[in-house]
Amino acid sequence: MNDPALALRMVGEELARDTTTHQAVAFHVTLEGESRNLHPLVRDEIYKIASEALRNAFRHSQARRIDLEIRYDAQQVQVRVRDDGKGLDPAAAAAGGAAGHYGLPGMRERATVIGSKLTVRSAPGEGTEVELRVAGAVAYATSLQQGRLPVTGV
Repeated sequence: MNDPALALRMVGEELARDTTTHQAVAFHVTLEGESRNLHPLVRDEIYKIASEALRNAFRHSQARRIDLEIRYDAQQVQVRVRDDGKGLDPAAAAAGGAAGHYGLPGMRERATVIGSKLTVRSAPGEGTEVELRVAGAVAYATSLQQGRLPVTGV
């Protein structure tokens, strides 16, 4: 099984223990549905996007709680990182990230590579939520079709 859930749990737990870059934070993981084998490219991009979202939440949000939710169903794989921190500056969020920071643009670029939908919701003082949705037809593909992922709408 090539499920990124265990790896992402380990990333989050390691970040939670490293209080040199942030205050103590409660980290929680919720898994829904049955894990499935993922297309290797999709698996790697999900891991990279979600681990960047976790790093951003731990380092920048000033949160007391960070949640990682992973849901598998026939239609999609959904990964959500949510914090109860300070939220994003509205101007930075509208611009796709703060000047000199490449986390959000990089996550969006990676999501595009796998034909998925990345949504970032945030408001000052209300935390941030990063949600990635990958269509099941793409996520659960077991082989490349002519060297690339199948194209579907999410």
